[in-house]
Amino acid sequence: KDVGALPGSRDCADPVDRDVVWRPTPTPYDPRLMLSGTPDMPGFFDDGSWKESLSGWGKSVVTGRGRLGGIPMGAIAVETRQVEQVVPADPADPNSREAILPQAGQVLFPDSSYKTAQAINDFNKEGLPVMIFANWRGFSGGSRDMAGEILKFGAMIVDALREYEHPVYIYLPPHGELRGGSWVVVDPTINEEKMTMYADPDSRGGILEPAGITEVKFRQPDRLKVMHRLDPQLQLLDSEMEMTDMEEAQDTIKEQIQAREELLKPVYLQAATEFADLHDKTGRMKAKGVIEGAVPWARSREFFYYLARRRIVGDDAVSRLMAADSALDTAAATDIVKAMCDGVDWDDNRAVMDYLTENSDAVDDKIKEVRKDAVKAQIAALEAELE
Repeated sequence: KDVGALPGSRDCADPVDRDVVWRPTPTPYDPRLMLSGTPDMPGFFDDGSWKESLSGWGKSVVTGRGRLGGIPMGAIAVETRQVEQVVPADPADPNSREAILPQAGQVLFPDSSYKTAQAINDFNKEGLPVMIFANWRGFSGGSRDMAGEILKFGAMIVDALREYEHPVYIYLPPHGELRGGSWVVVDPTINEEKMTMYADPDSRGGILEPAGITEVKFRQPDRLKVMHRLDPQLQLLDSEMEMTDMEEAQDTIKEQIQAREELLKPVYLQAATEFADLHDKTGRMKAKGVIEGAVPWARSREFFYYLARRRIVGDDAVSRLMAADSALDTAAATDIVKAMCDGVDWDDNRAVMDYLTENSDAVDDKIKEVRKDAVKAQIAALEAELE
């Protein structure tokens, strides 16, 4: 067995079609429970299979390995609670002291960024597909973090994903969000052949949060214009202001307008924030093409199991086709596999997996045919050179 071999999956007593009962909450929680579950509330991975690694370093990110329906996978999750980074004293300096630095949850720091990149590289060498439960609000950009080379370690995540040779599944869990620079380092366009992104309907994704969008796109003067355009009372006061020439009456009307504006400001701000929040939901993300689809958390285990099985057999067929004919690229080899699945819904992971598994002999025959045609083309090219 080498690194390029298929993952060594095995039978599992934990059914893949069960619901994921333990559910993330809007308040800070332990992300390990999301993966392993509790005795009475099963988590995402098979019961008892989750093993964490590098737990004492970069505590704002959780990395480890688990099995999904018997398929070994690497996993990266995000700590939502505040953690502490312990910087030990320098034994060579008698004046140095141990420092304890607080780190907020859902934020990438230099140590957690390096840990994430290192874990991805390790998973790649082990030949594992990866689940990234993305729930980051961005990078920490303080002067201490800039001196700690946060930019370099963030770029290392991009490099690790760009060179990844196995499937990478990015999933926004319930009440999770992906914002700012943290979206940039896990965007599927980094490695389109291997990376796909999905989201729970209760998650959010976008560069700016709704409160930030309203401050940039719908500022106070814009909100005042909308108030005067829509509110009947303000329209009446504006018309009275135009018809009144007396200075005292105008001052009274201005005070009434100002009072009405102050009353409506929080209402319009709330409406604008809700409108901006609608653009961060899964429906809009799907429409913009930044995610493949919405996957409810309760059924995520079954969905990603069949997706992983489909990618295992599908990618194996594609790689064998490309080895048979060096002129084929990934897209052309995928089109050949897709053409073989005539009559099968290409978007149905389970149907495609079953077809490729049950018709493995037909896949082998097709690969032999492609290899034979490639050899014939090479011979014809050599004969053409001799003429």
